[in-house]
Amino acid sequence: MSAELQPKPRKRRPDPRYKPAWKPRVLRETAIALGATLREYALLMRLHRPIGIWLLLWPAMWALWIAGDGRPDAKLLLIFVGGVVVMRSAGCVINDYADRDFDPSVARTRDRPLAAKRVAPGEALFLFVALGLVAVWLAMQLDPLARLYAVGGGVLTVTYPWLKRIVHVPQFYLGVAFGWSIPMAFAALTGAVPRVAWLLVTVVVLWAAVYDTMYAMVDRKDDEKVGIKSTAILFGEADRLIIAVMQGMTLFALWLAGDEAGLGIWYRAGLAAAAAFFAFQLWLIRKREPEACFRAFNNNHFVGMVVFIGLALDYLYRG
Repeated sequence: MSAELQPKPRKRRPDPRYKPAWKPRVLRETAIALGATLREYALLMRLHRPIGIWLLLWPAMWALWIAGDGRPDAKLLLIFVGGVVVMRSAGCVINDYADRDFDPSVARTRDRPLAAKRVAPGEALFLFVALGLVAVWLAMQLDPLARLYAVGGGVLTVTYPWLKRIVHVPQFYLGVAFGWSIPMAFAALTGAVPRVAWLLVTVVVLWAAVYDTMYAMVDRKDDEKVGIKSTAILFGEADRLIIAVMQGMTLFALWLAGDEAGLGIWYRAGLAAAAAFFAFQLWLIRKREPEACFRAFNNNHFVGMVVFIGLALDYLYRG
């Protein structure tokens, strides 16, 4: 009998008493899709590049140790560490949202989730709000004065991405944002913000101008094309000299802050180590090669670390 003349098999009617089989394929595909989405969110928050967390964390640690006389409250320490991670993540999200039309034109940023359209702008805003709510919850664990400073920190985080389109020195504004945890830490631990706190804020403003100028040197050509302003463009051929001067000012401000806090030989040893790292960074950027400038930027993590180690050892071995 030919295939055309063969009777078609009748479909069996499902037994109403039959329990549907578990379909692991659907669950597996859902888990893969969810994992891929969470991965893109993590990339958007730059969790794979923790350098920003370290550059935010070290100033907070300096302030916590000085305000706590070498023994900061454990609960406050955890709150500030968590706040650093959350606020840095939120800052990356809102920065990429603001730059979503510029990043595709820059070689180093064109593969970011928003620029590559793997994450929608609405998703980014939702993620930013979610992180902001976590930050608010953390801030509510602090004293009223510290909460007030936390509001200022939130304003700095939100406004920075748009400021860099208006002024040529957004790095100094970034420094204020990165150093704002310092008055918050003093307010939380002591109920006041003394002169040493503002000296440390000055340190971070100068230091941020140093490392973010190195960062901007990586993208200088692309930034000039798309109209992004930076100190790397403003300084021009004088960039390396000005960076060296600002490094010297950073070390001097750190010295003054240590003197104000009564810190001794261990702290000064930490400053000497920081000076050595600064010298290494100047050597790296001597030819203005983008990859070397990026290495110099990342090296600033060790500057903050050795200052903290010296500070902590000073309190540990204090008589």
